[in-house]
Amino acid sequence: MTDDLLSQDEINALLQGGGLGGASQPETPTPLAEVASLFSGASGNVMGMLAGRDVACTPHEPLEITQDELPGHFGERALVFRFLCDGLDRAPMAVALSERTGLILADLMMGGDGKELPAEANDLYLSASQEGLSQIIGAALTNLSGLLGGKRLMPADAKATLEEEGWRPFSEEEGSSKIFCLKVDMDIEQVDKISMYFVLREQEALLLEEEITAKMASAAEPKAPAPSTGPSSQRRPASASSAASQPQPQMARPDPQPVDVRPAEFAPLTQTETTPVPANIDLILDIPVSVTVELGRTSRTIGEVLGLGPGSVIELEKMAGEPVDVLVNGKLVAHGEVVVIDESFGVRISEIVSKAERIRSIGR
Repeated sequence: MTDDLLSQDEINALLQGGGLGGASQPETPTPLAEVASLFSGASGNVMGMLAGRDVACTPHEPLEITQDELPGHFGERALVFRFLCDGLDRAPMAVALSERTGLILADLMMGGDGKELPAEANDLYLSASQEGLSQIIGAALTNLSGLLGGKRLMPADAKATLEEEGWRPFSEEEGSSKIFCLKVDMDIEQVDKISMYFVLREQEALLLEEEITAKMASAAEPKAPAPSTGPSSQRRPASASSAASQPQPQMARPDPQPVDVRPAEFAPLTQTETTPVPANIDLILDIPVSVTVELGRTSRTIGEVLGLGPGSVIELEKMAGEPVDVLVNGKLVAHGEVVVIDESFGVRISEIVSKAERIRSIGR
């Protein structure tokens, strides 16, 4: 009989809301963990849209470290996207990612597949990465605004820079100052596994925790029932059966009118070649690129180059009369012929590759 009695420890566990056997109840996510989930969802949606593939996102628990410790989570160089958050007293925030992750994001922004990447990021890739990160942060702040009861949050003064070793996300702060990092791992189908860090200063992290906790507590409070609208609310609508039993007025039918019926005429179908263009191409239309016209190429030894002087003639591999090559960022996009316009040289385009191929060539 005594074996069926509860011990004092078991009684205490029941009084504290715990179960027998040491099973623990699932913990409620912290406010910063909720922010990490919002950042994760926004990152996955934008990356999935750019890649046209499934993206599996895994948010991590908020990590509290110092500014000096953050660069150790990356390689020699990192891409850092800094901005001010309107709606939170223009608080500085940042997104940090490896240089390779930035190259993948930029290539996807320019219509590529995220696989054929340059050795390092150039100005074109930095601009494209900044546009992609602006989309991610814009979506994340929109979701965070809903969590804060509709508070308007917008990024401002955003800029992406490629940082060397020893960088800090907030250069105006001491290296020993505390920051919170919300890390998100992303697995892009048939592309690569990448990670991003959403970085907050300690004061902004505490402010978000307080505001989110207050909004969640307010939403959990029971609401008073709506007042009755008076006697009219007591009326019951007539049932369908009683309404059907009432005689309905008969409408007079108009006399039928003659209708002109004839075969439909369609324009003849023609075969046209269409090339799919990324829907988000408008985001990079203002990015400057270098356009070069190449007359021809040849190979010479160092001795032959050192022997050049005024009057020397370099024979090119291209035949006279052949169209010249038009290069954008060093990639061939068109052929044309040289013309003279008001004492300046120009090129009249005679042949050009498809628009999608041009977009991919510009970024590689």
